[in-house]
Amino acid sequence: MRSSTGAAAPSRAGLPSRVEHLEGLYREWNRRDLVHPDPLEFVYGYDDPRDREVVGLVAASLAYGRVQQILASVAAALEPLGPSPAEFVAGSDDRSLQRAFDGFRHRFTAGEDVARLLRGAGRLIDRRGSLERAFLAGKVEGRDDAAVVSALRAFAEDLREASGRPGGHLLPEPGKGSACKRLHLFLRWMVRRDEVDPGVWKGVSPSLLVVPMDVHMHRIARSLGATERRQADLRAALETTEWFRRFSPDDPVKYDFALTRLGMRGLWPRQPGRKEKAC
Repeated sequence: MRSSTGAAAPSRAGLPSRVEHLEGLYREWNRRDLVHPDPLEFVYGYDDPRDREVVGLVAASLAYGRVQQILASVAAALEPLGPSPAEFVAGSDDRSLQRAFDGFRHRFTAGEDVARLLRGAGRLIDRRGSLERAFLAGKVEGRDDAAVVSALRAFAEDLREASGRPGGHLLPEPGKGSACKRLHLFLRWMVRRDEVDPGVWKGVSPSLLVVPMDVHMHRIARSLGATERRQADLRAALETTEWFRRFSPDDPVKYDFALTRLGMRGLWPRQPGRKEKAC
């Protein structure tokens, strides 16, 4: 039996045991004390939802490379923003943002890239009141993955337009087949609410989220039979999300943190002879 996206579907007979296994992993690994080291931890340091939005956008956008380098870069990017990042970006002009990030570098991300991203965020906050409202402006009603992918595409386009830059690797384009792992990671942080995810946004249902497809989740998804895709692209993310939705229809991304923690710590068995391609 296969799903409509082509991924192998779990048999009905195996559903209860599979759910028990996933729920057991969730209970064991989805804990606040296991978040470090993860850029998500920076979001916890702010109480205002608008500040958490901005911090989450910065932290997720820089979430590539070695984790210690990510944490150092996120800390350096947040330092100029002061106690209220949302107020800073909403009240800063182009020159002050450029000056704040002069000399910043995270791998192939320059200070100008971060300054432009935050300029776009500030303009959307000025225009809509919050990043959540900016996202909801492009939200397509529905209960399938296309709803959030369409909204994410509109949100990224609005950010690019507001930043004055047509593209840039910090804002991938969902319409071009990219898994957009960092944007979906940002949405997971903003939408889900449990011991790990802060759940800042109230207007988006967790049922619409798409699995953030990184190298660890891609390897795990293939070993589970959730996707047969050899590339960690958008199609692989959608197939994997549909597979998880069979076990958690209202929250298909529920197991993401627990499973990727296993993958990051080398506790998920690698399948012999299978070479996974990184995101």
